Amino acid sequence: MGEVASLPLFDAHPAMPTLDRRTPNGLRLLDLFCCAGGASMGYHLAGFDVTGVDIAPQPNYPFDFCQADAIDFVRKHGHKFDVINASPPCQAYTMAQRIRGRIHPDLIDPLRQVLQATGKPYLIENVIGAPLERPVILCGAMFGLRTYRHRGFETGGGVTVPAPPHPVHSAPTAKMGRPVQDGEFMHVVGNFSGVPLARRIMGMPWATRDELREAIPPAYTHYIGRIITSAVQSGKGHAA
Repeated sequence: MGEVASLPLFDAHPAMPTLDRRTPNGLRLLDLFCCAGGASMGYHLAGFDVTGVDIAPQPNYPFDFCQADAIDFVRKHGHKFDVINASPPCQAYTMAQRIRGRIHPDLIDPLRQVLQATGKPYLIENVIGAPLERPVILCGAMFGLRTYRHRGFETGGGVTVPAPPHPVHSAPTAKMGRPVQDGEFMHVVGNFSGVPLARRIMGMPWATRDELREAIPPAYTHYIGRIITSAVQSGKGHAA
């Protein structure tokens, strides 16, 4: 388990709380395929008590962690949590992998089935083009971040999440492998240049280059977490 208190204060966006100002909401959240904890951090800052699960070791993960198969884990333990988030591997749905002819497992449908079986509110996150059902699309520009990084979130188990206003993409994105210039947005994929800047932009000061490439900014799940907290606590299961 990582030590949250040892991390630098979270400062990706002025609207986000810092680690020492978090207000617990009394709810437990399970984060499947958690990797280094970008999604987990957002939910933590929204007040959730977060537990992460991943098939691979995650030495930098900042919360309670269990190394296990995500689908097996949720079958056995999903009922113990109030909300479940899942970010299955995206490689099966990315254009780059299709062009290269690489085959990757499609986990979204079997994952959805086991999540629905828990009866708990859940979210499935993935890249644009993944077979999500009626996903809400989030973008870094919605939260004042210097990266676009579009991701879709399917919601189920009675919770819904509205999309915030989507700003026009007026800033260009820096070309792959080239340092980001003033006025440019960063594309945190592949062999990107500037890990310290990527940590600040993503809001993940603890993450390595490889971990940043696989992550989503905590700002996304902080937004989601604040919305679903009131819905889950009220028992209504949805929020406007």
